Amino acid sequence: MRLLRLWPEDSKIRFMKWRHFSFPFSALLSLVIVGLFYAHGLNFGIDFRGGTLIELQAKAANTADASDVRQRSNALGFGEVEVQEFGDQGELSLRFPIQEGGEAAQGNVVQQARSSFENAYDFRRVETVGPRVSGELVQAGTIGVILSVVAVLAYLWFRFERNLAIGAIIGTLHDIVLTVGFFVVTQMEFNMTSIAAILTIVGYSLNETVVVFDRTRELLRRYKSMPDEELLDLSINSTMSRTVMTGTTTFLSLLALVLFGGEAIRGFAEVMLLGVVICTYSAIFISSPALIYLGLRSAVSPAPARTAVEAKL
Repeated sequence: MRLLRLWPEDSKIRFMKWRHFSFPFSALLSLVIVGLFYAHGLNFGIDFRGGTLIELQAKAANTADASDVRQRSNALGFGEVEVQEFGDQGELSLRFPIQEGGEAAQGNVVQQARSSFENAYDFRRVETVGPRVSGELVQAGTIGVILSVVAVLAYLWFRFERNLAIGAIIGTLHDIVLTVGFFVVTQMEFNMTSIAAILTIVGYSLNETVVVFDRTRELLRRYKSMPDEELLDLSINSTMSRTVMTGTTTFLSLLALVLFGGEAIRGFAEVMLLGVVICTYSAIFISSPALIYLGLRSAVSPAPARTAVEAKL
């Protein structure tokens, strides 16, 4: 029985020649993302901003009127209300700003909203987060991300020799920046689920890079006189079959979640779908080419010299 292969075993693609394009492209893209981040920021969800989030579903098909709902919501006197259409036709999300007065004030928002819209809309989701809880979530989420990234970087530093570790760190940071850029550009809601997606992408990026770098270190000891570019091309080509298989199966699984997983998990799946593409790209066109500039030959300690007795054996 012939095995299915998504990538030929004897491929000889010169990936390293594309570093002259991938490096400037990624650097420019990262600078644009940083600029947009400071200019527009992230669209923080109810978890981080606090307030009340209500999702409505029109009882009659195609009868949702975002403009009318916005006017009626603002007339309730709770401040400027964000009203957005999402998902299938007839679905609206209302985000009321946080109110002074504790839980009683937040509960009053929900009560007033039900009185105004329950005749024409079904209340699919209601979430209320107070200022204290939202502040704690911001702090806990930030600390969690920082500690996780530091732990990953420490693992890379001890897992590889210095230059290999630096190359892996560059690729991981690159993936984080581009993932955050996706949230900035699309203004997708950034919440606790988004943090979980970023941490998952960090793990996937680490896995992709470690596979390629393990093969690079092995080939370095085997082909001591091979030029750096050819050796890196060989290491990528020799692991490309595994990379394509892993990426394809993960991509298809996430695509199924995007299409059929429902609203609750769609945001996470969309971010992960992009993350798979970014991580595969960075492992090939960012982390590996970075070793050329960092010094590939100095990245791996030479094998210990054999003694005279070992040589005779």
